[in-house]
Order: sequence, then C-alpha cells, then structure tokens
Amino acid sequence: MESKYEFRRRLEEVHKKNRRDPNVRASDDELEISDDWSIVVSETAGALLLNTAKDLQDYLFTSMHVSVRLSRVKDVQEQSSSGERVIVLATKEELQLFGDKLVKSRSYRIAAEVNRIVICGYDDRGAAQGSYYLEDQMNLREAPVFEYRDTVREPLFSPRMAHSGWGLDRYPDAHLNAMAHAGIDAVMVFVKDVDHTPEGYQDFNYLIDRAALYGLDVYVYSYLSSRLHPDDPDAPAYYESTYGKVFQACPRFKGVILVGESCEFPSKDPNTTGKLRLDWPADQPQTKPSPGWWPCTDFPQWLNLLSKTIRAHNSEADIVFWTYNWGWAPKEDRLKLIHALPDNITLLVTFEMFEQIRNEDVTHVCVDYTLSNVGPGEYFSSEAEVARERGIKLYAMSNTGGLTWDIGVIPYEPFPDQWNRRHSALLKAQEDWGLCGLMESHHYGWWPSFISDITKQRYWSPSPSYEEVLAMLAKRDFSERAAPIVVEAWKHWSEAIRSYISTNEDQYGPFRVGPSYPLVFRKGVRMPAAKHAMFGNEIVETDYSPMDDPRQSLGISRIDVELRSLERMLKLLDTGNGLLEQALALTPGRKMEDALRMLGLGRFIARSVQTTIHVKQWWKLKQRLFTVGDASQASQLLEQMEQLAEREIANAEATIPIVEADSRLGWEPSMEYMTDADHLRWKINQVRSVLQSEFGQYRSSLALTDPTYDRKR
Repeated sequence: MESKYEFRRRLEEVHKKNRRDPNVRASDDELEISDDWSIVVSETAGALLLNTAKDLQDYLFTSMHVSVRLSRVKDVQEQSSSGERVIVLATKEELQLFGDKLVKSRSYRIAAEVNRIVICGYDDRGAAQGSYYLEDQMNLREAPVFEYRDTVREPLFSPRMAHSGWGLDRYPDAHLNAMAHAGIDAVMVFVKDVDHTPEGYQDFNYLIDRAALYGLDVYVYSYLSSRLHPDDPDAPAYYESTYGKVFQACPRFKGVILVGESCEFPSKDPNTTGKLRLDWPADQPQTKPSPGWWPCTDFPQWLNLLSKTIRAHNSEADIVFWTYNWGWAPKEDRLKLIHALPDNITLLVTFEMFEQIRNEDVTHVCVDYTLSNVGPGEYFSSEAEVARERGIKLYAMSNTGGLTWDIGVIPYEPFPDQWNRRHSALLKAQEDWGLCGLMESHHYGWWPSFISDITKQRYWSPSPSYEEVLAMLAKRDFSERAAPIVVEAWKHWSEAIRSYISTNEDQYGPFRVGPSYPLVFRKGVRMPAAKHAMFGNEIVETDYSPMDDPRQSLGISRIDVELRSLERMLKLLDTGNGLLEQALALTPGRKMEDALRMLGLGRFIARSVQTTIHVKQWWKLKQRLFTVGDASQASQLLEQMEQLAEREIANAEATIPIVEADSRLGWEPSMEYMTDADHLRWKINQVRSVLQSEFGQYRSSLALTDPTYDRKR
C-alpha cells in the first residue's frame, strides 16, 4: 500500500535502481563501461554541461553499478584522442571539427570506439540530450554496454512543452530532470501576476534558473486580466501594468500562451456579448458567446498591443495564440481571424478537437481532449493551412505527453499503437503545414512511462521503427520471454481506446473521476474535494445527463451507441489485462513492482469504463421510472436499479485495493485526490443512501398512488 502523494517519491527517482542484468556482456561490436572509465568536460563548461556530467555519473552508479571518475580538463579535444577509457561531453565550439555537421539546436553527434565515447552537442542542450540517449540505450541493453557507432541525431519538434505531473505548477529539480530526459524542452506555469500562480506564491526567476540547469525553457500560461479594449486610451498603461510587469520582473520567460477563456478581453465584435464571461449579469439570458469563445475581429489589435508590451522587456518572447475555444465556430470566421493575425506571433491549434464523427447511425463531436480520434481534425487542418500560406509559426496541442481527458485521474494512457498513430499524424502535419512545436499536456501534467519513451523515439531522427522500439521496451520492462505477450496485451489496450467515444457528459462525468462517480437519483450531491485544489470538484458534473449540442445527434439517440461501444472497449481491456497477468509469470522480481503497477493501471481503466456503463444504464432506467405511471412497472424498474447499484458498489469496492497500491491513481494536479480509497468509500455510502433512503421514500409515494401496490409486491 502507498500513502497519499507517495507517488512523488517515484517521480523523483530519475535513474531507476538495479537496471543492470548481470548476465549481459558486451558483444564483439560493443564496448563496456567499467570502473576504470571516466567522464570529462572542459574546465570552461557551463552549468548545464556540468550538471549533465554529474547526472551521467549518477546514472552509471545507480542504474548500472559502475563507479566512474568525473574530471574537468583544459583541452577536451586532446582528451578525446588520448587513448584513455573516457566519455567526453562537449559542444561543437569545443570540438569544432567533430561537430561540424551539427546545424540545429539540441542536436548531437555521438561516436563510440573501443575505449571512448564522444558526445558532442550543437549546444549544451544537445550534449545533454546525447548523454540521455546514451542512458536510454544502456537501459534497453540492461547493461553498461554501447555499440560502436557514429551518429548525428536531431530533434523534430521544439518546443515540446508540458505541465508538471508532480503538482500544479510545482517543479522539483528531479521532475525537471526527468522531463529533460524525455526530450521535453519547455515547461509551463500558470501566471496571475509576478510570482503569483492560482495556488499562491512562487519565485518565477528561481524556477527559470533551475529549469535552465536541465535545458528547459519556461512559458507563461496566462491567467492575467485583460479588462480594457486596446482602443481605450488607458490600454497601453494598463497592459504594461499586467503583462509588461511580469516580463519586466522575469525577462527570461521564453514566451506566453494566450487562450480565450483564460485571458478574454472586452471585444467590440458584434458576434459577442462584449463582456467578460464573469461580468455578464446572472439574471439576464446570454444569447451570444463571451469574447473568449469567438474568433473576434479585434484579436489582432489586442495581440499587437500585447506583443509590443511584452517585447519591450524580452525582444525574443514567443507570443503563442491558441484558438482552442472557438474551433466550433464557422470556418469563414475562424480563417478570417488567422488571415489577420500579426506576422510575429505563433498559432497554437488543438489537433483532434471539434471533429464530427459518425458512429453507427448517429453523429458525435470530438471534445477536448481525446486519444480516440487520432487527428488532425478539420478545424486544425483548415487553420494550419492558412498558417502555412502566411508563414506563421505553427504549434499543436497534441497531448503526446501521454495523457488526455479520456480518463481524468490516471498518470498516462497505455495505448501505444494509438499514440503511434498520433505521432505519425503530427509528423505528417509537419511535412504538410510546417508544424514545428507541441504543447504535450494540459494541467493534468506529464508522467514518465513507456509511452513517453516511444514519443521520444518518434520525435528524434534517426530512430528505429515503432515496432522495434515497442519490442525493446517490452523486453526492458518485463523480459525477453514475456515481451511478445506484453506487446499483444498493448495491442488489445490500443484497440480498446478506439472504441471510446468522447462526450462532454462523460469527460465531465464518470470518466473524469472513474469509479468514485456517484449514482444520483433525485438528491444532488457534490464530491468531496481538497480546499487547496485549483478546480477540485468544480469540473465534475455529478448529476449525469447527456449534453445536447447542435453539431451532434441528440443524447437520447446517442446513448445506446455509446453503451455498445463501451462494452467492446471493456472486453478488449479485460483481454489485455489477462494477457498482462500471464506476462507477469515470466517477469523477474527486480521488474515486478513496475509491471504490477502497469497491470493496476489497466484494471483501473477497466473499472472506470464499467462505471461509465453503469451510469449510462442508470440514467436510462431513471428516465423510464420518472415517466411511468403504473406502480407495478415502477417497482420493477426500481428493482432493476437496485441490482445495477449493487453491481456498481461491487465495482467501486474492487477498485479500492487498486488505488491503495498506487497513490497516483485517482489523483490529478488541478483536482487533487478524487478517486482515492476515501472517495470510493464516500461513493459506496452515497449509493447505499440512495437505496435505503431515497428508494424507500419513492416506494412510499408509489403506495399512496396505488393502494394495491404493497399486495402486488
């Protein structure tokens, strides 16, 4: 059992202990690093390169049981040809002839001969990535061996930015280090003012300093107020007091992300209310969207003012404009805005959202954010095409950090085949439209996993094929004998997510929290939530009901299609879980802890699917019950609901040991714990209260309606 937040101890273990397999020996085309080797850097090496050298030394000691010396030398060029057993970490400035083919930031050349490994980066960040690559290869080999090679590798996307998976806006050094190892090169922090996040005080410049030690930039995710229109005479001074103030105090922020709902302004576009969402009078009907939810014609004017304000303090600041909130709007209005955007901003577009998808005989709309639809959606494609025509820098909200809103309280989605399809689609978007940067998670954060390992391989060139990578990871994390079974299990899991249909009512309902989701009869409930949570229970709708939208079929016609699809999903998940159980019998003890956690994740996802099925069935029965007038029929429906409730109670009870074994399950950074053992017991008590109290009251009313009711029972 793990106590709450104990998962953070695992997150801070960048280098796993005891990775070495003592039976592995270097082959004829490999070298083996032993205690008589050393790591050398130039005596003029900067902080990042020194940090990287220390990291590699710790990796060899912790993961591979090899103790090597770390040295600073005057001439790394001379040291690299000395004949000593040495790993040289340097930049192309220090090894000019060796690094002459490096032309891209974070690229590196790695060359291995009998007694030396030279890692030369285009810059310090490139040398660091080369060192992490060396670690990756030894992890796959499960020994401190490395094949003789001479390779130049380049990253395909930059930035690759993500939110913290340790805690909202919280970045311990070890978590920053793990993110850098995964190929991520930027992190995001929610900003309400200088050194002020939604959770309170944070020293932003200190975060920027620490992130730089791992080759990471820091972006502002804006929660700053925008209460004046750019036409207002006081607007320049006002925006200097908000955005200007932040970038004056923290000029090394890499850039800022601007999304309508978080930083809307009082637009004059007649298609909107002209008021900020929270300023609209509660007693008046709202017939137009708030400015943050429409492609307002004066957004370019606002962006020009912000760009001028911010770049007075950081001339290279990346101004990222995200069109997330109005992907549903008419294409003509959206593209008119893209055509009018300033040249010096970056366009960020969500990759898969808003797509209308036909399932059987009904239409669904792809909501945020899901892996079930690979993408790109028409919304992304249309805006990306205009960005290419205009030469505007293009980023995608891709979620390839490994998680979406499909299941809200898990660390990552273990569906490698589907992630591979997403990777391929993003690389095609790079080819077609010049896609160059990625936002890889939202506030649900990033978690190191075999999915992030696959992603890293796909986002660097050259790399082995996906099939080769998958087989190597299965062998690394289980065993050579277990690997084929594990790959088969992953295939079933990957097929399962293709049967997931993303809907707002599910993603804000049972799929947001899984088996702790209540069964509401007539008495509304709110889930317990931590007082310090950013959102807590505010983003969970507990009284389940299909949400209708003019771009999709009615909920009453969709729900049976969704149920059939979820039944298929559950069957595939269970098959995959069964295969993974078989693989555990072939997994050595030193790998068993992580292997069991992966199985626990698979089981938790299956339990969440089961809850969602039960919730939909509960809603259908409740709708029939509330419209039937015959007491006998009502009694039969109540009995069916009781049986369904007991099955869901059993489902919740079976989830308790799963979350007790893994403290990350049931937690999400912005909500905090929503599906731990306490919440599951709360849900069980809530359902029992419905059966004992609310059903009893309903039967009393039935008896008054039909005097023969008790005799019929």
